[in-house]
Amino acid sequence: MSAVYVLRSLKNQKRYVGQTSKDVLKRLSEHNRSCNKWTRENKLFKLIYSEEYETRTEAIKREHFLKSGQGRRWLDENIVDPG
Repeated sequence: MSAVYVLRSLKNQKRYVGQTSKDVLKRLSEHNRSCNKWTRENKLFKLIYSEEYETRTEAIKREHFLKSGQGRRWLDENIVDPG
């Protein structure tokens, strides 16, 4: 199983889209522990959306879509982030 997930920075409201084969909440914890430069500069995060896929290939395709202009628009229109 693989998942696509969307995080929201509590620091500056930036959105982060990623995919993982790990448990999504475990991956969120890794992001909040500053696993790379971008997450270190924008932490803390909260999970605002996730989808599960049978294969990593499907998850990667969906991740790429959500990072595109059309995908960002889809997120803006369909994902309600209570703030």
